[in-house]
Amino acid sequence: MGSSLISLLPIFHLLVLLGSSVNAYWPPSPGYWPSSKVVSLSFYKGFRNLWGPQHQRMDHNALTIWLDRVSGSGFKSVKPFRSGYFGASIKLQPGYTAGVITSLYLSNNEAHPGFHDEVDIEFLGTTFGKPYTLQTNVYIRGSGDGKIIGREMKYRLWFDPTSGFHHYAILWNPREIIFLVDDIPIRRYPKKSAATFPLRPMWLYGSIWDASSWATEDGKYKADYKYQPFSAKYTNFKAIGCTAYSSARCHPVSASPYRSGGLTRQQYQAMRWVQTHSMVYNYCKDYKRDHSLTPECWR
Repeated sequence: MGSSLISLLPIFHLLVLLGSSVNAYWPPSPGYWPSSKVVSLSFYKGFRNLWGPQHQRMDHNALTIWLDRVSGSGFKSVKPFRSGYFGASIKLQPGYTAGVITSLYLSNNEAHPGFHDEVDIEFLGTTFGKPYTLQTNVYIRGSGDGKIIGREMKYRLWFDPTSGFHHYAILWNPREIIFLVDDIPIRRYPKKSAATFPLRPMWLYGSIWDASSWATEDGKYKADYKYQPFSAKYTNFKAIGCTAYSSARCHPVSASPYRSGGLTRQQYQAMRWVQTHSMVYNYCKDYKRDHSLTPECWR
């Protein structure tokens, strides 16, 4: 029996190592799931086509949008919001997608062209064998006026976003913006001042389009239309909160059990894990940037 036990020890050690490596590459539980508090919305009830209608198709409550040489496609929420929870479950296309952006974002560009606010979740297309990069970004008043001040944070996800649907969301209220992936907070952007926080009503958008000039490794790899069409699938749409027409008494949505907003300690722990293990770019730590215009980066 002693010799049998000794012979099993290497296998036991291997299993321990495998188990620890799996746990090391998966975030801890956030302990709270805000998406479960929001009822899914029928696409046709909450959204309308914005462009490329011939490049959209609805099958079994899932919307497919695609890009080819002719056009990309985009959609927009019917209502503008001044705060809320905004999400969708998205499945990306595998293979060569360099130069292609798949997005879910808030914006008021149509209401304030050249002087708009925007809060982005963007998937940057990739080449064969390389993982997708998820980029989050915040623009405040004037991102199109020649003085673009991006606040990009980029992540390599802990799962393959092409193998199934995962839920991506933006929670925006007057105090903070929280980006979530499968209910795990990956970024919190607090309001430090009115000058660095979007406060005007925005619409929710989704789109797929050609951004070859910058999307993949700063434009090194372009969209190659021999691999067209490039597609993405969206389902489980969620958009709830205070619309631009709501009463002033409308209470903003929270990302945690705290009605006043903020995150729990467990949610912060999950977010710190993601930022330690999955973040690959943080604008505040890019010393080539002029941070005089991003005071939230100051210590």
